Amino acid sequence: MIRSLIEITASKIKGGPYHLDPKLPLSALSSFVCRRALGLLRCVFFGVKFSLDIRKLVFVEPNVCLRNRKFISIGPGATLGRGVTIDGLSESGVNIGRGVNIGPYSIIEATGVITNLGKGCTIGANSGLGAFSFIGAAGGVTIGSDVIMGQRVSFHSENHRFDDTEVVIRKQGVTREGITIGDNCWVGANVVFLDGAKVGSGCVVAAGAVVRGVFPPNCVIGGVPAKVLKTRV
Repeated sequence: MIRSLIEITASKIKGGPYHLDPKLPLSALSSFVCRRALGLLRCVFFGVKFSLDIRKLVFVEPNVCLRNRKFISIGPGATLGRGVTIDGLSESGVNIGRGVNIGPYSIIEATGVITNLGKGCTIGANSGLGAFSFIGAAGGVTIGSDVIMGQRVSFHSENHRFDDTEVVIRKQGVTREGITIGDNCWVGANVVFLDGAKVGSGCVVAAGAVVRGVFPPNCVIGGVPAKVLKTRV
């Protein structure tokens, strides 16, 4: 009875079928439900929009830090893991879609310095960012829907100019092209996306890859620098 109720409730929150593993012990299930309930209460404290409609609930784990909250939009069913930091200050803000999971101790930073406002970040529905990841969205980062990412994935959407040897690098300004990841991608652990990276939908990015440039849909990418290893079709 309890399992069925949880599956029905979770399906409404997630907006799709949700089934528990039948081997999951009741003690672990009870602990999970308690953590989720506390997460719902924290979203009120952090100023995240709260609704009694279970299809619009947001989960906030302990030690989350939200800065410039009016620039942050969080969709229903999203989860902010323990120790997550999000600074929404930017032109377009930080927009987190429905059912997105931001892993523990990850950082989303939309503006690096207040002398040059960043563009912002958008993460599509049902995507997940692994623990200890970093999104530097000054140049703009767009991640599609249903994208799964491992731990310590990082996005760096701007570059420093360094052509003039008579001027210190930090004073030469930056260039910004932005980073785009299509829908339905799998990104392995420790992948680094550099400014200008554009990855098509349906791609798989091997762990440890350093990605820059344009990659077509449905390919497997790997290496330093990353290149197409094979296609999925």
